[in-house]
Amino acid sequence: MTGFAHETVLQSEVLLLLAPAPGEVFLDGTLGGGGHSEALLERGAQVIGIDRDPRAVAAASARLARFGEAFRSVRADFRDAEGVLASLGVAPVDGALVDLGVSSPQLDEAERGFSFSRPGPLDMRMSGGGESLAELLERADEREIARILREYGEEPFARPVARAVKREVARHGARSLDTARLAEIVAAAIPRRAWPRSIHPATRTFQALRIAVNDELGALAAWLDGLPRILGKGGRAAAISFHSLEDRMVKRAFQALTRACVCPPGLPVCACGAKAQFTPLTKRALRPSEAEVERNPRARSAKLRAVARVR
Repeated sequence: MTGFAHETVLQSEVLLLLAPAPGEVFLDGTLGGGGHSEALLERGAQVIGIDRDPRAVAAASARLARFGEAFRSVRADFRDAEGVLASLGVAPVDGALVDLGVSSPQLDEAERGFSFSRPGPLDMRMSGGGESLAELLERADEREIARILREYGEEPFARPVARAVKREVARHGARSLDTARLAEIVAAAIPRRAWPRSIHPATRTFQALRIAVNDELGALAAWLDGLPRILGKGGRAAAISFHSLEDRMVKRAFQALTRACVCPPGLPVCACGAKAQFTPLTKRALRPSEAEVERNPRARSAKLRAVARVR
């Protein structure tokens, strides 16, 4: 299958942190175009790649067929990583990776409804199932839409944007709108003086709606919660995020995993004697180099964090 070319982000940094070795087994929770999986396989590791997008699974499977039985792919949500591994009889693994956000093919295909650069249907679903964006906008009231924009997009004009969107939906129905028209409505609801300089004024709204449609933060929370159960001793986990909310979730979860003391706050000295089960591999988030951003502008907001389970 062709047509799913995706530029791999922070590939050399991921390899350095995950340190794949021959015979080790890695879980790539966001298979995408297969770039990270290919890099792991080329180091001699085995890879189980999962993705909720059937086109991504098909394209990556074709790309990585040359690795034979060393690569296995499953159409699934990475929130179900434990179940996927259990169904394959694989547990624990030596490493786990998620590359969050949307892949370039998904953004570039107007019919997917992720982008407003060209008119497309209000869909935004990573896979074919579940509620589309059009259905969400028809079902949710103004208050709920404003909450989504405020919490997931950090949109300062969430309420006027939500009001404008619901007004348009009430008049014409969400299914009569396309992504380009929705972007126009959002931009018009934000005062021109407050438009961001570096991004389209509808960017935050589209990001928030995509996260809501696909429950992306819920999936990330489930993956982070499952790490202690899917990683073996010495196993490494890495997460690439493109959104401040995702990065904060990863940062806090990794801090909790690497924290030893579980005593109540306020005790002058540690009395529990607990030892941390994980150790940090990154003191702070790693960012793409200037050369990578120049080559792939969509990588500019990427942040990479990693931890390792204590042996």
